[in-house]
Amino acid sequence: MKIGIVEGSVREGRLATTVARWVADAAARRADVDHEVLALADFDLPFVDTPTPPAALGAQYPYESVQRWSTAIDACDALILVTPEYNHGVPGALKNAIDWLSGELQNKPAALVSYGADGGVRAVEQWRQILANFNMHVVRSQVALNLFTEFDDGAIAPTERSSGALDTLLEQLIASASLRAGK
Repeated sequence: MKIGIVEGSVREGRLATTVARWVADAAARRADVDHEVLALADFDLPFVDTPTPPAALGAQYPYESVQRWSTAIDACDALILVTPEYNHGVPGALKNAIDWLSGELQNKPAALVSYGADGGVRAVEQWRQILANFNMHVVRSQVALNLFTEFDDGAIAPTERSSGALDTLLEQLIASASLRAGK
């Protein structure tokens, strides 16, 4: 089983890189999954600008970068979105990346790891609504990292509670992906 860990920010100096590495380290301790960090910034996705909605393009996208993004997401059995909260909502770059896709996301299990002034919980709630459009099963457990108490000069310093929540999130995501795969 392969889990894609999506680094959901493209800002210079983004904390998403640090958080995604922390999630990847936890996934690496498990023998039952493979994982890949997918840094959104590496895909350089344009804004959705096609006259035809991306869902109607049949995974045949007009840009090579979007095609690479599609292939990377399609290769994953489950996703963990590492999402900041920007202005009480989801980050635009990650929303745009999701907006490019359709079939690649359908029925795919997902989990959410957020960070922000209040742990990014408002972004998580919005992601749950957005991902429901793709009939994605988003596991109940989430990790919400507080910018003021769980980061130290750009380095992550998760609480014991957050570390435990990450372990639970991985358990639930793997169980969900296994059910989907019929295992």
